[in-house]
Amino acid sequence: MAGIYIHIPFCKQACYYCDFHFSTSLKYKAEMLDAIVYEISLQKSYLGQENIDTIYFGGGTPSLLESGDVNRIIDQIGQHYSISSDAEVTLEANPDDLDQQKVQALRNTPINRFSIGIQSFFDEDLFWMNRAHRSSEAEASVKRAQDAGFENITVDLIFGYPLLTDAKWKQNIDKVFALNVPHVSAYSMTVEPQTALATFIKKKVYAPLNEQQSAEQFLVLADAMQAKGFEHYEISNYAKPGHYSKHNTNYWRGVKYLGLGPSAHSYNGEARQWNVANNAKYIASIQKKEIPAETEILSESNRLNEYVMTSLRTMWGLDLDHLELIAVGAKTQLLNPASEFMKREWIQQVDNKLILTREGQLYADTIAAELFF
Repeated sequence: MAGIYIHIPFCKQACYYCDFHFSTSLKYKAEMLDAIVYEISLQKSYLGQENIDTIYFGGGTPSLLESGDVNRIIDQIGQHYSISSDAEVTLEANPDDLDQQKVQALRNTPINRFSIGIQSFFDEDLFWMNRAHRSSEAEASVKRAQDAGFENITVDLIFGYPLLTDAKWKQNIDKVFALNVPHVSAYSMTVEPQTALATFIKKKVYAPLNEQQSAEQFLVLADAMQAKGFEHYEISNYAKPGHYSKHNTNYWRGVKYLGLGPSAHSYNGEARQWNVANNAKYIASIQKKEIPAETEILSESNRLNEYVMTSLRTMWGLDLDHLELIAVGAKTQLLNPASEFMKREWIQQVDNKLILTREGQLYADTIAAELFF
């Protein structure tokens, strides 16, 4: 069991908060697609004989691809890897790209899951973020996908920014429920260095973010999702039973994956590698039949810390016995600092697993850092 991630590094315009690798110029789109397809053959041995049960088109904006582009990439993967018959194949999409023609065309590809970047149903918020779509397109895109037969849909929301009052946040949540999608990803707005948002806040063009607002809106969402029967299976992800993102769940559970395209990361159980985050350098390297990646062999402490960080984000929690499989004595070493968080009721121990409480989820990064080896 393994996954493949394809990074499509193009966007129509730059969202002010985004620090992912992308270009707003499509000038070299054809060369990029050729390079990604060829990288698949260069990386054909990376996952060994593992079956591929998830394929994920991320970015950037993968919905800028044509259906023929999608089929070409997946056909090439199939030439070198065995793709499971029930593989989850996800395409991240912007609402403005999912017109009726695009949705119908994607029905003729292996895509069976959409991740639609709605973020907000309020135009003033979308303008504040510099999103390319408008609120009417957000709702319409989901309905078009559903009408075309796509049932496995997740939508993205963002909370914790100055324009988002509690009343507007509740309206966003209610709109998602009305759309009857089985999965929701919701992220607290963060200010990443070297983004337009960071510059605007520094120059006092935009108001600074408020951590208390973010925490309160996180709790409002968690309560609302629970009331509607969604499982809070990862800090930023909610799903109706049986509708977890298989691809992302595999990340959190340490399953191997191959990343293709500029800036894409890969993991084979023993090491991580990451491609250069530069379109021109990526294309040039692939044209020379060279993989433009750096590699890090994971030490014992690396593997322990990654497991701590990822497992605590999930509803399944941190399995103390699994720590012992990585390093003998790790369980005892971790329980001492963990006991302090149990006293604060940020962590609860259920059988042999450590699971964050609702309050503990607000401090997940802090807790993980304190438990690192």
